[in-house]
Amino acid sequence: MKFKRRPRQDTDVNMMPLIDIVFLLLIFFMVSTTFTKESRIGLNLPQAKQSAEATIEAKTIEVIIDAQGVFYIEKQRLLSNDKPSVKQALKTHLEKAFTETGKVPKLIISADAATAHQYVVTTMDLAGQLGFGKLSISTLKLDN
Repeated sequence: MKFKRRPRQDTDVNMMPLIDIVFLLLIFFMVSTTFTKESRIGLNLPQAKQSAEATIEAKTIEVIIDAQGVFYIEKQRLLSNDKPSVKQALKTHLEKAFTETGKVPKLIISADAATAHQYVVTTMDLAGQLGFGKLSISTLKLDN
């Protein structure tokens, strides 16, 4: 007896629904993921491509912090870089400038690129406590 052979049908798996689901999962994970900045990245600061030209005001006080964390206020080296010493020196210069002009002076922080960030933050914090109205951080302008 001869049986009729059925034509063999190719079994195809439709991949389009699978690809759609994979893309939807990818989009879901991309949207729901929170990105954190790693604090272990070494940075070489400060440099900037653009800088606003500062207008010279009646009085400015410049704080320079070198790579070792030594503070200079108006080009005078401080004996200690602890908070009370820096705060007292800033307060003295603030009072002197205020009595001369009658206005709160502008504070400019110039920190070396290798300076620990904590020194700059401490200086900004102390300036805020003492009531400095305007604060600038000086950077080097890149020559492109």
